[in-house]
Amino acid sequence: MNTFAIALLSVALSVAAQFSLKAGMSDQGVRDAMVHPYSLGNMAMVIANKYVLGGFLLYGLGAVIWLGVLSKWDVSKAYPLVGLGFAFTVVVGLMLGEQVSPLRAGGVALICTGVFLVARS
Repeated sequence: MNTFAIALLSVALSVAAQFSLKAGMSDQGVRDAMVHPYSLGNMAMVIANKYVLGGFLLYGLGAVIWLGVLSKWDVSKAYPLVGLGFAFTVVVGLMLGEQVSPLRAGGVALICTGVFLVARS
């Protein structure tokens, strides 16, 4: 698998992690626990939520995969690809019914333009 594809996989896992964490934090039990978020029991309840735990696992897997990218590319070339996560997140968010304003869409387009320019360098 080429390095660009590995980088995209890592970014996609990070996006999936975000949506998993959001699902977990939207769970009624977690929302109730967040009334007193600094209680040890409540923190354990939040972390034990299957979506929160899944989100952390996805982030961890994405980070391990990212190590493969960093072993082959300079950080200054690799890291801007993380910006593609903004675009992936907006697309997935739209598919899930989130509202995306024209200003947000324009900002994401600028990020994607920057990623394209860095990739060509």
